[in-house]
Amino acid sequence: MTAPTSLPLVLAGPVLRRLEPQRLAIWLVASQRLQPEFIGHGTAQANCQVIPIGEHAFIHLLDIHFSQPLPVNCAVEYDLLINGQGIADWAPHLLYPGQQRPSLVLRERLDQLLHGSCRKPHHPAADGLLCADRLLAACQRPEERPAVLLMTGDQVYADDVAGPMLRAIHSLIERLGLFDEQLEGAVVADSQALYQHPASYYHRADLLPAHEGNETLRERFFGGKRKPIFTSSNADNHLVTFAEVMAMYLLVWSPVPWQLVQLDMPTGLADQHQARYREELPRIEAFAANLGQVARVMAHLPCLMIFDDHDITDDWNLSAQWEETAYGHAFSRRIIGNALLGYLLCQAWGNDPDGCEAMVGQCQALSSPRLDSQEQDQLIDDLLRFQGWQFSLPSNPPLLVLDTRTRRWRSESDLAKPSGLLDWEALCELQQALLDHPSAIIVSPAPIFGVKLIETVQKLFSWLGYPLLVDAENWMAHRGAAQVILNIFRHSRTPGHYVVLSGDVHYSFVYEVLIRHRQRSPHLWQVTSSGIKNEFPRRLLDVLDRLNRWLYSPRSPLNWFTRRREMQVVPRTPSDSKAGERLWNSAGLGQVFFDEQGRPARVFQLNADGAKATEFARQE
Repeated sequence: MTAPTSLPLVLAGPVLRRLEPQRLAIWLVASQRLQPEFIGHGTAQANCQVIPIGEHAFIHLLDIHFSQPLPVNCAVEYDLLINGQGIADWAPHLLYPGQQRPSLVLRERLDQLLHGSCRKPHHPAADGLLCADRLLAACQRPEERPAVLLMTGDQVYADDVAGPMLRAIHSLIERLGLFDEQLEGAVVADSQALYQHPASYYHRADLLPAHEGNETLRERFFGGKRKPIFTSSNADNHLVTFAEVMAMYLLVWSPVPWQLVQLDMPTGLADQHQARYREELPRIEAFAANLGQVARVMAHLPCLMIFDDHDITDDWNLSAQWEETAYGHAFSRRIIGNALLGYLLCQAWGNDPDGCEAMVGQCQALSSPRLDSQEQDQLIDDLLRFQGWQFSLPSNPPLLVLDTRTRRWRSESDLAKPSGLLDWEALCELQQALLDHPSAIIVSPAPIFGVKLIETVQKLFSWLGYPLLVDAENWMAHRGAAQVILNIFRHSRTPGHYVVLSGDVHYSFVYEVLIRHRQRSPHLWQVTSSGIKNEFPRRLLDVLDRLNRWLYSPRSPLNWFTRRREMQVVPRTPSDSKAGERLWNSAGLGQVFFDEQGRPARVFQLNADGAKATEFARQE
């Protein structure tokens, strides 16, 4: 099914987003404005809002309200008719064998879910979302399906892009006519000049903005020795323009745009970059080859998402000094703002259509072959001030998803110190949301209860003045935020059972946490699954895991120097552990089963390499 321009009519989606008993949000991108007709349960009213992002690219969000509640624990088939044709006609790759339509299941309780973070296309590990596809293909009954797929950060890597992926992005921009923009304060005047610049591939750090006195932002902030303002050495192909960000989203979630792109090597690359391009190419081709299965998962499971740093840029808002430097220049502010705008349209909007309604409405002003700079900058200013990224789901147990990136508790003693992941006001709102619930599931992109040794190393580097060298972003790095979050867990009216779902760290682990010397202690579980398509350096993690077990054993006096000294932390051991490892290093997805009290009865890591699922067993 093609548009008049010989482009596929639907470029990406449908992706199931927020699902409630009488409401469903569906996201898709098409090459022209559509009015799809939703076919599904009973009588439904569908409102379709469209945001153009290019001459032949339009984001659609269908906000569907059902007159009668959806049946629970039943497979409900649905379809989107476009010009009289259904999904089986224009996206057959979304159907499992024997299906005529995709289906969804509204679970009565959150008794099972999938979660994960950190999906880097050019990482050599297999794609963890394929675990979800295998799981759905094997489900015999609707009640066996997970209630939701939670993506807990780094759904895209705007700051770490392979050369072939950037080539695909530029090819797709040209094919779809994604909007151009002017670039104030940059070495290049506009987006087209950027794409054609000799430094566009593997040398984008050379195009980062300059400060007064011909001093670059990286020199101003790091003395030319530490990490650049835009991530690490992996920033060679950092995304800059709004068009690049939007093309990236299409290319990581759908197989269709890959039919439109060229992956021939750009001309003018140095020999070492040609070799790097050839090394990265098969990884990107393998990633693209499996996207039909990934898209199939997202058409069958409700998907909820929250950003972490790589969705925007590495070390995003790590410290007040980072913010002062990054937002103090028009070009770096635009780069960050473009990525945040992409997050709004591709992730946040489907999480919470009501909460994002005002911000999405402002995006209509961007409708032009070349974006108006003043309107774009005004929108970015509003996005940077927006405080509605966090959201909740009125499920059983309730699900609360935290924004740990934009509402930070900045250090008052030293602007270079790491900020707290939530400020006082946001923490108070969290406590109010938790009051009087018997249990709750909290999504915190960074683990609240992390590995003590790694946090100690981060604290040491922060004390020496180098927090960005070790990504010192953990809940215990800021005294105020750490104390308040721990006090929330100790409050007598907050839930008896908490489960904290996290990602970020590129390894997986499960901790059970109790408050010492408390008769009616709340019971907490820290469940971390990372990454979907990323892993920690294997030998280094083995060393850190072993040292952590030695230095912070239950009887170790070092525990009394941590902020969690009043809490008893008991790790669960992975079933495939060979030498007592607590940290599991394998790309994939976390799978959690909850009992009727909201406690995690069983916790698995589904391994992307196809190995048997690893269970984090309860210690006897």
